[in-house]
Amino acid sequence: MPFVRIDMMNHMPKSLQKEIADAVHSALVVTVGIPPDDRFQIVTTHTDNLIYDPGYLGIVRTDNIVMIEIHLSVGRTLEVKKALFAGIKDRLVDLDLRGEDVMIHLIETEPVNWSFGNGIAQYAERMPVHLAAQ
Repeated sequence: MPFVRIDMMNHMPKSLQKEIADAVHSALVVTVGIPPDDRFQIVTTHTDNLIYDPGYLGIVRTDNIVMIEIHLSVGRTLEVKKALFAGIKDRLVDLDLRGEDVMIHLIETEPVNWSFGNGIAQYAERMPVHLAAQ
């Protein structure tokens, strides 16, 4: 049930863009426990309007930066969040990206704030198994 936005510069090859999206989804499945078919992602590339601080918090960033925004229902522990961040970073490093160029922002929301179609708040009626257990 996560909704993921992935932003990067447009010099990244299409094949790498897909691998990045796959890696983010894999980390969500493994660390957060979402169902494998629960995938909603927007991948956007930018020519010159991706703005970032190249040295914030002493982390040196390059134009290979990948900014990942994940909207997720509330309820994950700090340990799960840390595992998710590390899992995403590790998978992107396996794709030859630098860990310093991986920025992740997690936005938590109540499950009733989601509509997956038909203008219905599906989770207001019935929580899915993977969320009901939390």
